[in-house]
Amino acid sequence: MEVFNLHILTATKTFYEGKCESIVIPTPEGRYGIQANHQDMMAAIIPGKLELTIPGEKKKKIAAISTGVAIVEDNDVQILSESAEWPEEIDIVRAEQAAKEAEEELKNDTSSRQILSAEAKIARALNRLRIKKEFGDK
Repeated sequence: MEVFNLHILTATKTFYEGKCESIVIPTPEGRYGIQANHQDMMAAIIPGKLELTIPGEKKKKIAAISTGVAIVEDNDVQILSESAEWPEEIDIVRAEQAAKEAEEELKNDTSSRQILSAEAKIARALNRLRIKKEFGDK
């Protein structure tokens, strides 16, 4: 299978950099797949499951990703995201606490900006928990 260059950058680190056969990203319109020689494009990313097919690996790699953008240009894919984590990196206690704190913010805040911020925090925390529980021990 043909490959493309993949760069996944988060606010704090380079999450993944290397060759990739395919990637599936979560977007507002649904899950979107990218393979080698894909047409140039940009897409928004929402919190969800990221699936990578890495050359030479039998299983797909799964990660939790938060909001961001994917840019495809000349067989090169760049993903810029607030955060991305492999299931084994996710701390369940921390994610559960973040969800609880965001839910409290949502109950107490009334401005639309604060509500949107709290909803985004909840989505990220719940996604992290779902990925950890579904793929963490594999």
